Amino acid sequence: MTIESDPSYPAHWEADVVLRDGGTARIRPITTEDAGRLVSFYEQVSDESKYYRFFAPYPRLSDRDVRRFTHHDYVDRVGLAATIGGQFIGTVRYDRIGPDGRPASAPADEAEVAFLVQDAHQGRGVASALLEHIGAVARERGIRRFAAEVLPANTKMIKVFTDVGYEQKRSFEDGSVHLTLDLEPTAESLAVQRAREQRAEARSVQRLLTPGSVAVVGVSRSGAGVGAAALRNLRDSGFHGHLYAVNEAVTRDLLDGVRAYRSIEAVGAPVDLAVIAVPADRVPGVVAACGEHGVQGLVVLSDGYGESGPAGLARQRELVRQVRSYGMRLIGPNAYGVINTAPEVELNASLTPAPMPMRGRIGLFTQSGAIGIALLSALLRRGEGLSSFISAGNRADVSGNDILQYWYDDQATDVALMYLETLGNPRKFTRLARRTAAEKPVVVARGGRHTPAGHVVPDTRLPEATVSDLLRQAGVIRVDTVTELVDVGLLLASQPLPAGPRVAILGNSESLGVLTYDACLTQGLRPLAPLDLTTAASPQDFRAALVSALASEDCDAVVVTAIPWVNEQALADELADALREAVAEVPGKPVAVVHVELGELVDALSAERGPWAPGPRTPDGPGTPDGPTADRIPSYPAAERAVRALAEAVRYGQWRRSLAEVGHVPEYEDIDEAGAAAQLAGLLADVDGGAVLTLAEWDARELLGRYGIRVLPALPAPSPDAAVRAAGILGYPVALKTTAPHLRHRADLGGVRLDLRNEAELRRSYEDLTGLLGKPSELQPVVQAMVPRGVDTVVRSVIDPAAGAVLSFGLAGVASELLGDTAHRLVPATDRDAAGLIRSIRTAPLLFGWRGSAPVDTAALEELLLRVSRLVDDHPEVIGVSLEPVVVATEGLSVLSATVRVAHPPARGDLGPRTLPSY
Repeated sequence: MTIESDPSYPAHWEADVVLRDGGTARIRPITTEDAGRLVSFYEQVSDESKYYRFFAPYPRLSDRDVRRFTHHDYVDRVGLAATIGGQFIGTVRYDRIGPDGRPASAPADEAEVAFLVQDAHQGRGVASALLEHIGAVARERGIRRFAAEVLPANTKMIKVFTDVGYEQKRSFEDGSVHLTLDLEPTAESLAVQRAREQRAEARSVQRLLTPGSVAVVGVSRSGAGVGAAALRNLRDSGFHGHLYAVNEAVTRDLLDGVRAYRSIEAVGAPVDLAVIAVPADRVPGVVAACGEHGVQGLVVLSDGYGESGPAGLARQRELVRQVRSYGMRLIGPNAYGVINTAPEVELNASLTPAPMPMRGRIGLFTQSGAIGIALLSALLRRGEGLSSFISAGNRADVSGNDILQYWYDDQATDVALMYLETLGNPRKFTRLARRTAAEKPVVVARGGRHTPAGHVVPDTRLPEATVSDLLRQAGVIRVDTVTELVDVGLLLASQPLPAGPRVAILGNSESLGVLTYDACLTQGLRPLAPLDLTTAASPQDFRAALVSALASEDCDAVVVTAIPWVNEQALADELADALREAVAEVPGKPVAVVHVELGELVDALSAERGPWAPGPRTPDGPGTPDGPTADRIPSYPAAERAVRALAEAVRYGQWRRSLAEVGHVPEYEDIDEAGAAAQLAGLLADVDGGAVLTLAEWDARELLGRYGIRVLPALPAPSPDAAVRAAGILGYPVALKTTAPHLRHRADLGGVRLDLRNEAELRRSYEDLTGLLGKPSELQPVVQAMVPRGVDTVVRSVIDPAAGAVLSFGLAGVASELLGDTAHRLVPATDRDAAGLIRSIRTAPLLFGWRGSAPVDTAALEELLLRVSRLVDDHPEVIGVSLEPVVVATEGLSVLSATVRVAHPPARGDLGPRTLPSY
């Protein structure tokens, strides 16, 4: 028998998934202990659904059926169940079959598949999720095709199969539809999977932010404490739904004017969202009660979890398991809460006291409650509102990835601001951020270089510079501080994107104008000469100058600088109105204001003029019902801050425009993918599951050669005579170099001799080398043919547990290594990625003819990068490739040395089915 404690039980197939309506379910293998659950499940399925499953009336399962459907070998026969609250809501199974359609074992690579979903849960995407997971299991077990027989009237199930995106064949035989699905992932199946993922995860967040009813559990009768504060904030925010207070010792009908009950069960109406503020040891009982009552989501304000140590971390993991078992999502624990300013909701389920932040176009996500408070205060002081706010605390369930899914198609959010202490899954984050950034700006501040207490999400081991590169590749605006996060967000939320880097500067202080000019140069912008209006300038002088600058075809943005007048209060409102009038007269370009000690001007510029309702974002910037708005103009107390924000907007605008040129992953006819797969299978045949194998030089050369990457052979030279023989084989001139680990790739230590044109030079160099650095046995010298001179570079690809495969490029040598001058892209890289990769390092000019030198063959270098990317992407067994050095000449390039590391791939790769993270 197979039970969950059995060593043969495939625990890695267990997964939590988000369904189409935003609820969750757990998918797991069916075991022999599930007989009772299976019978109960089947009794709740309608006669019609049973008929569609078995093609005949089938009112109940026989004992033989129950045994067959619960006993599996998890190789040729597999069954999975989707569960909520421990009970089955859907099942799927496959049976391996041979060419004759009869039961078979490997190497047969086809299986018959069948589903059954409870009628109450049909339409929630249960079958689609089960198909993704049973398909991944089948691929893992060597099955390449699914066959299914479906009655023509069962249109829902036919649609499940046809919409999945796999290559398929359909035929009509003996009164049923016969479907054959090729399980190899395709671009279409991946697109379908990710679209479903986005809709489901966005819907799960929407349910948390737009509840029709909220219960606060843990409201003290005295009015003190976290629960009472959360209740008051919900009440005072004007929440449009039903609000309930829960206290197990309540003796009256109302608490703080809100209907009160002793338990969730006592609330005689649906509860969509529960805010939990009870001690951690009482939370499990509350969660169970919420699950039984049908609550959709939880905000757990309670502390005492991962942030408190190992015991709290274990409590946190159990909390997530319990919440998901009931199909709910969780914000927290140790959360600060959520806010939704939508006029039809007005939800303040947080510890932020009244007044609630005003409505605006910025969405804000933080992992830290303290930082959340600081950001809310900063935005309020500068007159900016929010669309939504989520402070996720320990983010044990709902994370920044889920929020990005929601913001992607949230019409109320124009700009996404995120304070992140860990990225968790950089690969998924960059994928989601790239898609979101194509529609609206995503600005990220990272607050730490380590995983804080309570955050059980495993952070990436990638260097910080690498993570920054990956974020830039995704179009994310990366800032260093919370202040910069607000500065950039304010400009993007109120101003159109600049069309280019040209900046006009005008104001009433020549010195402040010069400071702004210098700041522009520092940020890589192209400032025009500052226009000094003199200290005598009136608001109308500012207006006229701004109109002229905005109308000019020579600038893409304007920075206005202002110093105080003698009577500041009298002129602040006039200047703010004058600037607004100018922008309204000539719209379409961003404007930022730099002020010195002009507090009244800040207030005037951030104030709304007349009734205004934020509208959908236009392609060029935020909007109102009538188009881009200049109702608020962002102001900054320092030129550097204003220009930094503007520069980020310029770079983001350039990235957005670059999306018009879609990159692609090229195909190369000389790639032998099948041969490489066979070679890797042979090399790993005797390697243990968790071991890493560094390939021998000849194996690495053969594998790389299958992808069109030629590595120049190097012949061992353990003695002077051996060196001479090697040179005779290769032909003069040759290079003599050491390969000892402490000297490898360190030409600066004298371990390389080049351009040796005859035997005498070779013997002399061999004697010098060994005399200087050590014995041949220590140096491990080799002889290699000389190649055309060029620029020495390094190409690498590594696998990060969280980010996946990363492609890296830089120049060879100690200086580049010391300065960290290496650029990175995620695999698979497109042709545009490869071109950008070699141009993004600081020493890139050396490749393009710096100081009169001949430009090298960057096209050949780009092709090499793409071939390495293809190798790593095609074969997850390849976990590391290092080509060093790669000498790029004016025509062609030469790979002088290669190291390849391989290992058995994980059971689930990046193309695996949708799952919620499990920690």
